[in-house]
Amino acid sequence: MSERGQSTLVNQVFDKIFSLLISGEIPLGGVVNEAVLAERFAVSRGPVREAVMQLQGRGLIVKSPYLKARVVELSAGDMVEIFHLREAVEGLSVRLATQNMRDEEIDEMLSAFQGSGRKSDGVVLDLHVRIAEGSGNNRVRALLCDELYYLLRLYRARSGDAPGRRADANIEHWQILRAMKARDAKLAESLMCAHIARATRSLQAVLAQETGAPSPQEKAG
Repeated sequence: MSERGQSTLVNQVFDKIFSLLISGEIPLGGVVNEAVLAERFAVSRGPVREAVMQLQGRGLIVKSPYLKARVVELSAGDMVEIFHLREAVEGLSVRLATQNMRDEEIDEMLSAFQGSGRKSDGVVLDLHVRIAEGSGNNRVRALLCDELYYLLRLYRARSGDAPGRRADANIEHWQILRAMKARDAKLAESLMCAHIARATRSLQAVLAQETGAPSPQEKAG
């Protein structure tokens, strides 16, 4: 197989493994068995091994010497810290994007969001990426599109598990886009920060339900 063909195969295997992580079929802390995955995807161990190494590089899989590879299992505190960082950076991202993106670029995002029926996770994810890319700030783009991208996808899936959260999030995304369309950078930033804060509380509620710990709302009560 050519080098390009091998790279394409590794990317395909990467996407397939990541889909298993997103769906929860391989749970947080679960073992990543390269032999089983190679058999499942009908490929040799090489592409699976390379894909697992890429997942390690993105912080999604951990592997200590002489131990099995496992999906990352961050503590509740770690996850909330990531979402707090996301709140600050995505607020800045949308403020800059509102100021810097062209009208046609914002219109394209609105059209894509409307065309999805406001239900597609893929469009929602792409929305956050396009805002980061449109911010004009390379540090913001690198942080949200490279360093945190896959972790955010993994834990965004978890935070959306709370009843009614996905529908509420879609409304919030629509409001953010409308603020961007109106070139109200301050409002767009405020709406984005509130959106991420709600996602953080949703994630905490999901984790509390899984562990039996009191949720933030129960603590407040």
